[in-house]
Amino acid sequence: METTKRHKAMLTSLNQDWRTPKDIYENLNKEFNFDFDPCPNNPKFDGLKVEWGKSSFVNPPYKTKIQDGFVKKAFEEWKKGKTVVLLIPVRTASRRWQNYIFKYEGVEIRFLPKRMRFNNGKEISKNVATFDSAVIVLRAGKKLT
Repeated sequence: METTKRHKAMLTSLNQDWRTPKDIYENLNKEFNFDFDPCPNNPKFDGLKVEWGKSSFVNPPYKTKIQDGFVKKAFEEWKKGKTVVLLIPVRTASRRWQNYIFKYEGVEIRFLPKRMRFNNGKEISKNVATFDSAVIVLRAGKKLT
């Protein structure tokens, strides 16, 4: 049973309220000048059902099916000529990586050099994430091939 809990924790977070570390977000925002976040904390809308901005930052909830939906939506928004930057776990065998991230040329993958410590809105977590993370950049104007 303990092994099952650990395995499940590696694939999803039971707490979905972890925020992007401030330094990671600020550095990306300087580069991409975000005008929309489809996954804010305590959203008043469904980020999968609204039109995204011209430059969106996406740190989706870490539940697998929800995350799959946001990766799919990110590629749909990219096809419309928008820039989308995703912060997601590195799980290269997953469908989202195989069917989207590795499938198209023009996808920029930036592996983070160390595991993140998320912010829960009050403090930085003392625990390090149980997974590696990557920033996926889908730049407006890059052709999908």
